[in-house]
Amino acid sequence: MDRDELQSYLRFTAEAVEAAGPIALRYFRAGTAVADKRTGGFFDPVTAADREIETFLRDRIAERFPAHGVIGEEHGSTAADGELSWVIDPIDGTRAFISGMPAWGMMMGLLEAGRPCLGLVHQPFLGETFSGDGNRAWLQSGATRREMTVRPTGSLDDAVLYCTHPSMFSPSELACFERVASRCRMSRFGGDCYAYCLLALGEVDVVVESGLQPYDILPLIPILEGAGAVVTDWHGKPPLEGGQVAVAATAELHDELLATLRG
Repeated sequence: MDRDELQSYLRFTAEAVEAAGPIALRYFRAGTAVADKRTGGFFDPVTAADREIETFLRDRIAERFPAHGVIGEEHGSTAADGELSWVIDPIDGTRAFISGMPAWGMMMGLLEAGRPCLGLVHQPFLGETFSGDGNRAWLQSGATRREMTVRPTGSLDDAVLYCTHPSMFSPSELACFERVASRCRMSRFGGDCYAYCLLALGEVDVVVESGLQPYDILPLIPILEGAGAVVTDWHGKPPLEGGQVAVAATAELHDELLATLRG
């Protein structure tokens, strides 16, 4: 796909997701009912906002690109083995959403032959849209659009580390994470997709997580890589199936991160 095609798809993505923003805001901090969709393990919340937003975005895709596949958190996969497929996480950070915290985002990305080629995160409460095509990344805030780049942090000693919550780790994974945290200048919890966006913006240096689904990470990869970050699993491979994710602002920092995770 050439650059003009990518930008055309990215414009469509921004228009669709930003148009869905009012749906999220209608439910946010409004005493929204919460259901638990877990089949075991930890509380897994879902709201009417999640389902309504995904339906809205699926309808937009079907109208414009009826031959494209769709992979969504709430309504499953449709024709997802085609050349082009969309990935939707209608509200990444539902726990933050139902707690009234604005550290959540509406995510949508496009896969070409199974690999992410563009991604977008919209935070309607803050009026921010983060996007990327793997080569460049941008933050749109109101009328201001700026290109994003990671900061050139080369050592864990100087790094700010984020993770959504330590409960996402198994006991052995938590030991690995704590080894990384003990090396970093500062570690913080929370953020979900927003922490990854802050890394692309140059405010955070490292994100380490586990237990992710593909829709949790695939739309973020083109944003992060477009800003210059390195995105892999804990073994240095592309995290196309979710699972363990290790993101660092620079290649030097990423090498140290993986070595520290391995112990």
